[in-house]
Amino acid sequence: MRVAVVAGPDPGHAFPAIALCLRFAAAGDEPVLFTGTRWVDAAGAAGIDTRPLKGLTPRPEDDDMDAGQRIHSRAAFIATELHPDLQSVNADLVVSDILTAGGGLAAEKLGLPWVELSPHPLYAPSKGLPPIGSGLAPGSGVRGRLRDTLMRKATGRSIAQGRAQRSAARVGIGLPAEDPGPVARLIATIPALEVPRPDWPTEAHVVGPLLWEPTEEILTLPPGDGPVVMVAPSTAFTGAEGMLEMTLRGLDGSGARVVASILDEPPAELPSWAAAGLGRQDELLGRADVVVCGSGHGLLAKSLIHGVPVVAVPGGGDQWELANRAARQGSAVVVRPPSPDSIGDAVRRVLKDPAYAQAASAAAAGSGDVEDPVEVCRGTVGQCA
Repeated sequence: MRVAVVAGPDPGHAFPAIALCLRFAAAGDEPVLFTGTRWVDAAGAAGIDTRPLKGLTPRPEDDDMDAGQRIHSRAAFIATELHPDLQSVNADLVVSDILTAGGGLAAEKLGLPWVELSPHPLYAPSKGLPPIGSGLAPGSGVRGRLRDTLMRKATGRSIAQGRAQRSAARVGIGLPAEDPGPVARLIATIPALEVPRPDWPTEAHVVGPLLWEPTEEILTLPPGDGPVVMVAPSTAFTGAEGMLEMTLRGLDGSGARVVASILDEPPAELPSWAAAGLGRQDELLGRADVVVCGSGHGLLAKSLIHGVPVVAVPGGGDQWELANRAARQGSAVVVRPPSPDSIGDAVRRVLKDPAYAQAASAAAAGSGDVEDPVEVCRGTVGQCA
């Protein structure tokens, strides 16, 4: 196949798209990646035909605080900008990130089948779950089910508003108001982070995390033999701030060794028992005893498939949902609000109680029970939603 993969510049979405392109290439297909300029050179160096995704820069009329407009209205503009570039690729299939809906709209304009990539669990509403984002387990008994029903009703207005915004965006670029949706959905998570639902969509396939390392550098551990605490601050703009600083203060004098994996410039001054920089997270996870992170899906899933328990410091977006799913599975402690004391106490708790590492190992053991994303995509060629 010749496959166009479309994703925005946020690392939590661009990295899975890059990983998927590498999977396509390894299987003998021809991927072309459209993403933010920040990752064009790095993805190109990895051997992927990578091109800038046009239309990402906010226009004066865009309101990025309105999630519906950011996803749907902006999607129409991106679709218009992407259309000629996508047409020139002569693709058999388009894979579009869930937050970069313009890829799907452009594919539909060209009459191409398209697949939605969700680099996290399935977040579609369900008649058997509380609203996604609440962090709650499904209610049990009459009161629990009533709670979930009332909560779903309360969020129904926002969902309806989003669908109306999607319809308006579609009509604005000459598509029918009713959205047929993708021919398939790639749910790039591990089974341990999914929850059973009575209305699982037939087109949704759990394919495991799509992970890519933006560097080949290996971080050096601080000297000593104390437990290794990996800190990975969130890359999302909604992530909790000051995570590394609070972790260092909370673990001062504990004997732990802290290593921070960060994309940006590391702090100028660190204690002798800490290190920070850009390094391969998969390699570091092989040496870590516990991870302190924002519980964004990429790092959370990566930690669990390495069998490493987590201290989750969730910010906004879906991080609260994911942190609580990991906590219910037994592999994480959730810290909110964060402080040096609360983070330090949570790290010591995880290190002291082997049940957390055992739960993380159980999550890792089940992580291979997934479908092949390439085969799922190959099965959609020639289909139309």
